[in-house]
Amino acid sequence: MFLLNSNALYGKPLDAADAETLGIAGADTVERFLAHRDNHVVTPLHALPALASELGLAQLHVKDEGFRLGLGSFKALGGAYAVFRLVLEEAGKWLGRPVDVEDLDRPDVRSVAAKMTFACATDGNHGRSVAQGAELAGARAVIFVHAGVSDERISAIARYGAEMVRVDGNYDDSVRQAAKVAAEKGWTVVSDTSWPGYERIPGLVMQGYTAIVREALRQLSEPPTHVFVQAGVGGIAAAVAGHLAIVLGDARPTFIVVEPARAACIVAAAQAGRVVKVAHDRPTVMAMLECYEASQVAWRVLARAADAFMTVDEDEAIAVMRRLARPAGRDPVIVAGESGGVGLAGLLCAMAENKTDLGLDGRSRVLVINTEGATDPHRYAELVGMSPADVLTGKLAAEATS
Repeated sequence: MFLLNSNALYGKPLDAADAETLGIAGADTVERFLAHRDNHVVTPLHALPALASELGLAQLHVKDEGFRLGLGSFKALGGAYAVFRLVLEEAGKWLGRPVDVEDLDRPDVRSVAAKMTFACATDGNHGRSVAQGAELAGARAVIFVHAGVSDERISAIARYGAEMVRVDGNYDDSVRQAAKVAAEKGWTVVSDTSWPGYERIPGLVMQGYTAIVREALRQLSEPPTHVFVQAGVGGIAAAVAGHLAIVLGDARPTFIVVEPARAACIVAAAQAGRVVKVAHDRPTVMAMLECYEASQVAWRVLARAADAFMTVDEDEAIAVMRRLARPAGRDPVIVAGESGGVGLAGLLCAMAENKTDLGLDGRSRVLVINTEGATDPHRYAELVGMSPADVLTGKLAAEATS
C-alpha cells in the first residue's frame, strides 16, 4: 500500500510542544547526556554506491544503529535517556537543588534513584534501553513482554537486572498491562508510545532519537533529498521527520514512513485522519514494528511532517536482510535485524512502483536507517540463511565494521 499525505495538517508547522521536544535545544541536551555515557560513539554511516547505481539514484546511505550503546538498536537512545532525565528531576525535588547528568553517580542522587521503579512494555529493544538506564542510575526496572517476544530477547533485557513480566496477547496488551500495574504500585511508566494524558515521557524518548538525525547530517556531505524510516508506533519516524523539518525548514527532504503490511497503524491513521486501532491478524516477522495503534504524539508530528506512507510485505523485509548481509559490488556488509532494513525495503518498493510520485531519480540522495542489528542472533541466522555460530561469534558484525 502507498498513499501520499492528504491530512489537513500536512505541511503546517509542528505543534509548539512537539517543536520544543524535537528541536535544536532538545537535541543539544541529548548530546550532552550522551557525552557522559562511557560507551557512546557515533554510529557508522555507510554509502551503498553499487545499490544506488542499480536503482538509478545519485546516492544511498544507511545510518547503522546496530552498534548503538552496546544494545544493538536505536532504542538505546530513548528509554535510558528518559530514565536519566526522570531520575535527575526527582532527585532535584528531593534535594532541593538543581542536579544534572554529571551528578548521576553522586550518592545522594543514587539514594533517590534507588526508591524509583520504572516500568515499560516492549517488543525487546525499548525494554533493554529502559532496563540499562535504570541499572546505570541505580533504580529498579520492571519490563512487561507479550507472548511474541522471544526468550533470547527476554534474556537480553534481564541481564540488566530487570524484573520480567509475561503478558498474554500482543504488544498493545502489554502496554495496557504495564500502565495498569504501574498505576497501582506507584511506578513510573517509560513508554515509547503515548495516549491522551500521557505525552511528556514518550516525548523524552523521542527526543533521544534526535541524535541519529544530528549525526547523520554531520556525516553527509549534503542533506538527503529523500528519507525512508520504518515505524512501529511511530516514535523514530516522528523524531526524524520532526527534527529534519525544524533544522532544514523548506529544504527538508521528502519523508516516507514504512510499515509492515500486517501492522500498519500509521497508514491507518493517515487514512482515518486520526489514531485508530487496527485489527490484529497474523504476526509479522518485523517483530519490533508489530504495533496496532499509533502513538498520539508521533501521529501529531507525522500528520504534518511526513509526505507519504507505505507498507512492505514479509518477504520484502527478509530479502533486504539477506541483501545487506551479502551485498553486491563493493557495498559494505550491514547486519540488519528483522525490522532494521524495513526503510530500505520501502525504498526498493517505491523505486519499482512509486518513484514518480516521490520524485526519485538520478539526482536523488536517499537516507535510510538500519534501526537494529541481530538483536535475536538465532532468528537472524535463520532468516538470512547462515550459521548461528557465525552470528553469535560476531563474524558478520566484524565484517560489517572492517
